[in-house]
Amino acid sequence: MTEGREKRTRRYVAFIVIFMGLVALMDQYLSLVESTAIPYLTADFGITVADFAFWQGVYGIPSLFIVLLNWGADRIGRKRGILVLLLVMGIPALLVGLTAYTFHMFMVFYSIIIFGTVSNMWSIPVAEESPPDKRARYESITYMIGLIPLYAILGTLIVQNLGWRWLYGVMFFLLVINLILWLFMKETQRWIEVKKEWTKGTKKRHALGRKVMKKKDLVYIVVVSIVWGVWLVVYKLGMYAGHYFMDLKGFTLPEWNLFFLVAGLMTIIGALSSGWFMDKLGRNKALVLGCIAIVISMIFLGYMPRSLLPVPFWISYFFFSFIYVWIVVYSPEVFPTDVRGTGLGWTATGARFSYVIGPMLASILLTLFPTMELYWVFGGFLMLVPLISLLLKPYETKQKTLEEIEKKR
Repeated sequence: MTEGREKRTRRYVAFIVIFMGLVALMDQYLSLVESTAIPYLTADFGITVADFAFWQGVYGIPSLFIVLLNWGADRIGRKRGILVLLLVMGIPALLVGLTAYTFHMFMVFYSIIIFGTVSNMWSIPVAEESPPDKRARYESITYMIGLIPLYAILGTLIVQNLGWRWLYGVMFFLLVINLILWLFMKETQRWIEVKKEWTKGTKKRHALGRKVMKKKDLVYIVVVSIVWGVWLVVYKLGMYAGHYFMDLKGFTLPEWNLFFLVAGLMTIIGALSSGWFMDKLGRNKALVLGCIAIVISMIFLGYMPRSLLPVPFWISYFFFSFIYVWIVVYSPEVFPTDVRGTGLGWTATGARFSYVIGPMLASILLTLFPTMELYWVFGGFLMLVPLISLLLKPYETKQKTLEEIEKKR
């Protein structure tokens, strides 16, 4: 495969960035909206936030098998893989709105939803269709679209008029829009070329990467899994910010939604800043900057005066987004085309310990530190752990073609 292949038009690349951005919007909305939903669902079902965190961990176990969903994108193609992803997220979200009137029924649908939201499959078509010198920026724009803070814009309106369950159910309408756009999506050229090589026998079809993945693929699975997994643990701890602001610090729902809205806007700025930073200065430097900044901001979140609490909250969201763009950019670009979905799936699987450990750790910390000051300090220091991955000397992919990365990483 060479860069001399027929290139997509700029119009089509723009379309795929926007479309994958809307898929990412479903992903991010369904991931973030629980922060607003937690105070209402715990009151509705008569459970404590610590109990909910425990059951989150239990129902997060199926997400350990996310590699199966991403492997499917290698076997059946990116287009059909995206269709499956949309249905996995959208259908159970609608069912939450319509039928989730017992706690465990809700958790079953919730478990299916997060199974889809942890895949990041939407990053693959953008990586494969983007020019190398703009790949990080295009991925960051895709992610930025996903960060439009619908959960904050619509949160109060939905809860007051439809009930908290429709915080999830409303995503069915975005599913319909995305299904219409999906009809105009083309299969990526890189995957088509790999399929031809499978047909000729010059490349082996594989089951979850078995007998095809190389030793260096395993190294990068470890690198990304460490960063992504710890990021997700701290991200899960951050989902209790709504409880912290409303239940412990006495802010109202409209005040919280305003803070959450600004935090959402900060993630958009963080995503754009990260894409530019990585294309200009490199992936590894972005990782170091983001991790250290989160440590500092979360410590301040625990001990700032009440009137200033939103400031470190907003700063932490800026850098959460900054680091997540590193994950979105680096995880698909560092694997070869024939195992790109599977490699991304294994990193997602490797990081999924967070969906069990994160909520259970939150349950423990909420019990130990019910006023949550040390809760935030502990979570902040966890963000030093991803820097350990730099000891494995990950290849700097800045402005490299996917073929060059495959050869030199």
